[in-house]
Amino acid sequence: MLKSPLFLWFFLGMLAVSIVACDDDDDVKPNTEKTVAEIAADDPQFSTLVAALERVNLVDVLNGDGPFTVFAPTNDAFTALGVNLSTLSDAELSEILLYHVFAGQAIKAADITSGQTYLGTAANTGPGNTNLSLLVEPKSGTVTLNGNVKVTTADIVGKNGVIHVIDAVLLPLDVVGHAVANSNFSELVAALGEASGNLVSVLQTEGPFTVFAPLNSAFQAISSTVATLTDDQLAAVLTYHVVAGANVRSTGLTNGQVVNTVNGQTFTVNIASGNVTLRDATGATAKVLLTDVQATNGVIHVLDKVLLPNL
Repeated sequence: MLKSPLFLWFFLGMLAVSIVACDDDDDVKPNTEKTVAEIAADDPQFSTLVAALERVNLVDVLNGDGPFTVFAPTNDAFTALGVNLSTLSDAELSEILLYHVFAGQAIKAADITSGQTYLGTAANTGPGNTNLSLLVEPKSGTVTLNGNVKVTTADIVGKNGVIHVIDAVLLPLDVVGHAVANSNFSELVAALGEASGNLVSVLQTEGPFTVFAPLNSAFQAISSTVATLTDDQLAAVLTYHVVAGANVRSTGLTNGQVVNTVNGQTFTVNIASGNVTLRDATGATAKVLLTDVQATNGVIHVLDKVLLPNL
């Protein structure tokens, strides 16, 4: 049975790039006398963040033992968001703020050197109070979060964790948002847009959904077949990868389980020696490469092949 760790390494192309500080300050000194909350409170560039934390009583949390990894938006980042925080409910604001926090480990620059990492954030507002996932990856000489938010200064170390300064406010993503944020799902996103049935809009509704998401390489492997499909047939293939009405995490997958899909057809789960494969209607199998990418309205499991229904 696959486990559901909150800290998952996902290697899709080995990129040897570390977090960098864009202000050329390569020697950020540890401040082991202050918590991450106290460090933020003493830095004017975080005044909006600190005021928001105070409003929803999260300062005491970040003064706790930790350890915490905090991705901290600057005042300019909140201004660029264009949202008056006073119009958000305390629950909405707490979700956004906790989405910037990873609890249980102080993740430093040296810990993020290649590939893609999904972190389970402290925002437990997914279906069934599950922890929302955040994509972390080295890209274009720095580290980006959810595809486009950049770390500008790394490794501000306190006694209970570490702060990384970011240039934008992170907003929790739905299943479509996670697919768009990850460049390895660009073929899936394009197919969702081309298929009939407004599938992008459907997958942005409340759900919950369980999505078995094939990588770009999976679609490329059957590109000649995909090219012959009508928009309705393409929709039938894509909806064969979706379960509606359930947020099925890896712990809910069992050997021999028959999965009912939105398509109306089924596929079968096989688990052996910790490996999970799915057998589709044609008898072919796809391997589950990564599980439990948690979105606000569902969960994503990553596949190495496209599942094919009877068309």
